[in-house]
Amino acid sequence: MLNFLLLLAGQAAAQDGVPDAAAAAAATPGFEDLDYWMDKGIEVGTNVLIALVTLIIGWMIAGWVQKLVVSQMTKREIDVSVSRFLGNIVRYMLIAATVIAALAKVGIETTSVIAILGSAGLAIGLALQGSLGNFASGVMILFFRPFQVGQVVEAGGSTGMVKDIGLFATTMETPGGETIIIPNSAITGGSITNYATVGKRRAHIDVGVDYGTDIKVVSEILAAAARESALVLKDPDVAVVFVNMGASSVDFTVMVWVEWADWVGVQGDVRTRCYDALNKANIGIPYQTIVIAKD
Repeated sequence: MLNFLLLLAGQAAAQDGVPDAAAAAAATPGFEDLDYWMDKGIEVGTNVLIALVTLIIGWMIAGWVQKLVVSQMTKREIDVSVSRFLGNIVRYMLIAATVIAALAKVGIETTSVIAILGSAGLAIGLALQGSLGNFASGVMILFFRPFQVGQVVEAGGSTGMVKDIGLFATTMETPGGETIIIPNSAITGGSITNYATVGKRRAHIDVGVDYGTDIKVVSEILAAAARESALVLKDPDVAVVFVNMGASSVDFTVMVWVEWADWVGVQGDVRTRCYDALNKANIGIPYQTIVIAKD
């Protein structure tokens, strides 16, 4: 009845040229319009319920996908730290998408939220540009595995045994016992020499003898001496090469193959055996001399 009276009043005001305030008031639902508010409440409650269900399902799916990513990478023998990191990234991305979808369902404008997140990500990326570069390089090293912990490599301008591969830096130890920490971007930005990939490494030992010595005899003596070393592999065999006619010596290079871990030790062992064998054969080993002329 009240609505009917308000409607009549609005029509009368419109006929008299008065603004239709009553009609506007009549068009606006009041507290007495229970049907409208009940429908509105049901709609809002339904959207909130759908948003909550979306969050729960999205959270569960994100966890399941994270485990799937980690398990698949583990089967492919990818480093555990990389697998967990990538799994966490996928999980958080799915959770973020789920939250945005839930907010949109309850009527919240998500365009501004996405813009704010994008701007924040860009600012953080610019501020941490160097660290992110090292981080990306660390992920590449752990994913592609050009070397592993315990191997001797030359990378980033340094040579040593890899002690740890981190997401931002790689730690190596030199034969002299020094610890070197190299940013990962410096490693991936240059060439990498891995001395342990093949499993064995060739060592070169230079030897010089007096001029006039029989080349064939010296080659046989040096090869036999090198083969006596327990560190030298039988296959490939020892090779002796006549490399140079120096200022005061005839120069040879003894090339032997060893396990990569024995590369340092074999050089002193073979060099000692070659020296003893040459002395035993009475073959002179020259040394540099300086002649001073007298007036």
